[in-house]
Amino acid sequence: MDNHPIQGLMKTAMESIKQMVEVNTIVGNPVETPDGSVIIPISRVNFGFCAGGSEFNSSTSSSQNNQQSLPFGGGSGAGVSVQPVAFLVVNNEQVRLMTVDDHQILDKIVDYAPQLVEQLKTMMQNAKNQQNQQNQQNQQGSSPFNQPQG
Repeated sequence: MDNHPIQGLMKTAMESIKQMVEVNTIVGNPVETPDGSVIIPISRVNFGFCAGGSEFNSSTSSSQNNQQSLPFGGGSGAGVSVQPVAFLVVNNEQVRLMTVDDHQILDKIVDYAPQLVEQLKTMMQNAKNQQNQQNQQNQQGSSPFNQPQG
């Protein structure tokens, strides 16, 4: 089976896929912004490949076919899908993963959760302080010396 036509089909298709799908397709080349941040695109890559063929009997006698190669028909195909998934943003202060998919809102909530917790703590502390001040004012206002005499 040396140099069978299907080998040529498969070799051509695999070389084409190898050229299309490389590491830089999944984790893209970094881009530096003017402020010094570096943005690295990250993608999801799906690919498929198929090849097939068949040898056909000729109308001549079978004894001649054993010595000669049979007619061959075949084909191959490949498909590649590249979908951006996220961007990795690196700067002096932090490293952030900014997603592109449908779960972006949930991811942002998770990213901002520490800030939200801090703000909630501050708001609750402020409300508690205001309530303490009101209680103190109410206690001062309810003393028997501040009551009208009748």
